[in-house]
Amino acid sequence: MFDPTAFENMRVVMDGIFYDKDLSGEIIITDRNDIMNTAKLSRSYDLSFQLPSAEQESVTCKFTLSAGLENFTAEMLRLSDELAGCIVVIEFTLKHEYSEPLFLQIEEMLTSIWGSKRAIKLTVCRDSIKARKKAYYTGIVSFNRIIHEEQIDDLTEMTDYMLLTLEKLEGITLS
Repeated sequence: MFDPTAFENMRVVMDGIFYDKDLSGEIIITDRNDIMNTAKLSRSYDLSFQLPSAEQESVTCKFTLSAGLENFTAEMLRLSDELAGCIVVIEFTLKHEYSEPLFLQIEEMLTSIWGSKRAIKLTVCRDSIKARKKAYYTGIVSFNRIIHEEQIDDLTEMTDYMLLTLEKLEGITLS
């Protein structure tokens, strides 16, 4: 038996939380990937979900946990406590009509929920040929630092912020 890495421990905890929320009816899991890249010796886990009230593909949250070779070696060889951990990225996707005011509203809402210390990147993509009015807004929340195993409790609390963000974004789609 081997000692699991921080990545495995955090992945198992987050997987359990998401599936508990799915079983209780709080969310609907729509996709899950657990990838080992043997060329780069990296791991990536992502899980996408929606609220049960969401229209198909209207508002989605994707939680991604990743660790590269530098994170693994720092942990296993005890080289650097700062690198021994994972990167967390949370992505929200919203399908809605395109408008500049809506873009600014989403940006302000993400900042109010996640705080100004987080890196928040908001993009919009439109299909200019088919449906000029429909657009996909993607908000990415990242933390600009390695998340360590000791912060698993913070990760579990983050799920409440993810659900709140989905509720707010869904409110935008209904208006």
